[in-house]
Amino acid sequence: MNRCTTSRSTGLHHLRHAALAALACTALLAVLPVAAQVSAGLGLNRPFPEAALRGTLTIASTTQASLNGQAIRMAPGMRLFSPQNALVMAHTVLGQTFQVNYVLEPSTGLLHAAWILTEAEAAQPRKGSDTITTNITTGSGAVLK
Repeated sequence: MNRCTTSRSTGLHHLRHAALAALACTALLAVLPVAAQVSAGLGLNRPFPEAALRGTLTIASTTQASLNGQAIRMAPGMRLFSPQNALVMAHTVLGQTFQVNYVLEPSTGLLHAAWILTEAEAAQPRKGSDTITTNITTGSGAVLK
């Protein structure tokens, strides 16, 4: 008893669909912009936020870092970007020091994002920060005379 009702023409049918799919993929790859195929570390300029400052970052733990020689906490969603603009997990670079552009979270003073710089990006002038400001105050906040 033969329950298989397929004919030989279906094999040819599948081959035709596979050839059309391959042709469509080739056409799609041909129209991709060239800029999407160049990584940031190889000459593509990354747009940093206007508020980004320049500094030296050392990752101490997944929540603590040293920025310009001073301890700072990292925001829970802190993003660290490689020179190729890929996300870097903080636990993979513990103890390492990088020249970075960084942004602090305005309301908490926590480190919000940092971009590890290439040599060319580090050579470009940018405002630096020797002090880290936070919104923490001590005392009553009254001005003493």
